[in-house]
Amino acid sequence: MDKINMDTINSERTEQKEVMKRTIKDSVFADLFQDKKYLLQLYKALHPEDTDVTEDDLNDITIKNVLTDNIYNDLGFTVGDKLMILVETQSSVWTVNIIVRALMYLVQTWHDYFERTKQNLYKSKKVQMPMPEIYVIFTGERKTKPSEISLSQEFFGGKECGIDVRVKMIYDGKEGDIINQYVLFTKICNEQMKEHGRTRKAVMEAIRICKNRDVLREYLSNRESEVVSIMMVLYDEEEIMRSYVESERHEAKRDEKIETAKRMLNDGALSMDKVAEFSNLPIEVIEKLAGELQLA
Repeated sequence: MDKINMDTINSERTEQKEVMKRTIKDSVFADLFQDKKYLLQLYKALHPEDTDVTEDDLNDITIKNVLTDNIYNDLGFTVGDKLMILVETQSSVWTVNIIVRALMYLVQTWHDYFERTKQNLYKSKKVQMPMPEIYVIFTGERKTKPSEISLSQEFFGGKECGIDVRVKMIYDGKEGDIINQYVLFTKICNEQMKEHGRTRKAVMEAIRICKNRDVLREYLSNRESEVVSIMMVLYDEEEIMRSYVESERHEAKRDEKIETAKRMLNDGALSMDKVAEFSNLPIEVIEKLAGELQLA
């Protein structure tokens, strides 16, 4: 392949990557719980016994741009001596790697906490740190739904190891609570996407249905334009990624055909017409390759 064509391909690949970078935004999950009103509802869904907690007791410490180049769907906040970490995943293919991701998030959060509170890990005085609780809200489909997964069990066969992480799994929440409403919202969005494709109509229909069913009604009414933008960016990013992957596969196949054609031309046993036929490349490409081989 000539230099001009390769430069064009590389430029297109770079442009696609840059477009993906520019579309990074919060997910609906992160946007929803940036509002302390809904964050308090989330905390009380997880700790209904803590009836005295107020919005003023919540401190958002969500880490940005640390673990992912994709849509942000991680949430971190402190309540008294508790450190709450939640990771939302809509993937239809479950992966226990989420435990490692949660561990990385926890370590980074503690690091930031020590810096923020000006505590020195290298002094003799024992540092003070919030006790972590780690949750994954899984909105995909699973046959088995364990209530908890752990680093030791999933990666080391349950053997005792130097560090363990236990993640509490949430699938549906309790009927009517903020978790349950969010899960219903994602399912309605997926249903509308299957019916209307990754389109604005799918998003608008999902919002309409959620409002009618009293699912995140207040949030969707107050931030409808933001939710539409977030969902459209998500759809665009996924489409760009699919396009990029397909482009990479196409170019890999073309490069393989060109290498095969070069070997046949070097062998000299076949005419250029036959090389074009067997390699499934245009005759113009074969003639150009033959000329380049003669000059080499």
